[in-house]
Amino acid sequence: MSDNPDKHHDGPPSDPSWFERPGTVRLILWALYIACAGVFVADIAIPKHGPFAIEYIFGFYAIYGFVGCVGLVLAAKELRRLLMRPEDYYDR
Repeated sequence: MSDNPDKHHDGPPSDPSWFERPGTVRLILWALYIACAGVFVADIAIPKHGPFAIEYIFGFYAIYGFVGCVGLVLAAKELRRLLMRPEDYYDR
């Protein structure tokens, strides 16, 4: 058996994968920002057929989705505090 250092998996890999490179992360984030802005601006051209007057406001669904997502994150943080167990819970 040869002791090839590339065969050992004890530590982190020496070469980060494509998704772990800082340039790729920035590229993905910018693509996401552009896509979100594009959908937000495209709201002008999309005909709306909602039963409530508030649905006709420009960007309503984007704002509603963002507020809903933030609300879920804040609710999850509070739920974590309620349900969290001590670190040695299973060792007892």
